[in-house]
Amino acid sequence: MLMSISFRLFSPYLHKVAGQVLDLLLPPHCLSCGEEVEQAGHVCAACFTHLNLISAPACRKCGTPFTSEAAAGDDLTCQNCLDAPPPWDSGRAALVYDDWSRRLVLGLKYGDRTENAAFLARYMHLSARDLLIRDAILVPVPLHRRRLFARRYNQSALLAGELARMGGMTHWPDALMRTCHTRPLGHLALPQRRAVLHGAITVRSHRMAALRGRHVILVDDVMTTGSTLAACTVALRDHGAARVDVLSATRVCVTADRRHPASYP
Repeated sequence: MLMSISFRLFSPYLHKVAGQVLDLLLPPHCLSCGEEVEQAGHVCAACFTHLNLISAPACRKCGTPFTSEAAAGDDLTCQNCLDAPPPWDSGRAALVYDDWSRRLVLGLKYGDRTENAAFLARYMHLSARDLLIRDAILVPVPLHRRRLFARRYNQSALLAGELARMGGMTHWPDALMRTCHTRPLGHLALPQRRAVLHGAITVRSHRMAALRGRHVILVDDVMTTGSTLAACTVALRDHGAARVDVLSATRVCVTADRRHPASYP
């Protein structure tokens, strides 16, 4: 028992020392350009200047930034979301999806750069602090089992897991499933995306009862048109979720001004 107490007391110190030794043997590098940095899991000063954070004012439904408070209007809703409201309640995104953030996202998604998840999740947490409450459930957008087998992990689940750790929240990585293997959506127009995704996502049976009446936050790496997030939201609503918000690491966007609509829906 005495040894157990001693280990718990010295564990933080041992962990710190182990990290320092590891940094000496394998110096940490910038997640973006590979230059040496002082602390693992960060970017260098030069790369930090390219961090294109989405800040207020932004559309409260899809997260696309406005150019000014006047352009945002009193309701903070872009014209596209007014014309065709998305099925979720609120939407947030941390970064504009540009050449710089694309490198981090694609590295996480296809390059086994799982360490990028913690970095992206930190800024997701900052952008959605008002949504990330303790009684909400974090649910990642699912991958089909064939794609999951090939990739070995779901990047959205890694992001959701990091967010859960930061906020002490509940994380259900297995809440949703893709019932069929859909083709890549990247080059499809919105109507085609909706057709491909129709009925392709559902709630797993062992989560259905516990989902009823709950607040769910859907987590994804990139929001483009919102079609996948919409399909997930419909599935969650159909099985009793009381509220669904969406949170994405990055957002493909132009201005959300009423005169220049954004890409959603």
